[in-house]
Amino acid sequence: MTFAFELVSPEKLLFSGEVDAVVAPGIEGAFTVLKDHAPFMTTLKPGVIEIDVGAKKEKLFVRGGFADVAPTGFTVLADYAIPLGDLNASVIDADIEAAEVALKGAEGNETHRLAQEKRDQLRELKATLKL
Repeated sequence: MTFAFELVSPEKLLFSGEVDAVVAPGIEGAFTVLKDHAPFMTTLKPGVIEIDVGAKKEKLFVRGGFADVAPTGFTVLADYAIPLGDLNASVIDADIEAAEVALKGAEGNETHRLAQEKRDQLRELKATLKL
């Protein structure tokens, strides 16, 4: 049983089609969407989206964004997205450097916490991918 899924970044539509399942990096933890999932909306943290289409799996890195599960399907609006195969150490290092600049310029406890969390998530991703 499949459902409609779209992954969109500001630059382009990265995926659109019928899928069996999608795992996304929600701000409160990873979640899996299957057909007839209850509707909800959440924020995404930097991480990997796994798209299951039959026996094929596609993996893409997202820098964050929003996820919307609706009766008509699942849509991810990513701040930035790139296929995992196109990701390399220099891309993640640039993201980490940008996060560190944001952390140094953060004003207020919540802004500082969010900037630090983003930097730490990117470091964790780099370590997980062994880049």
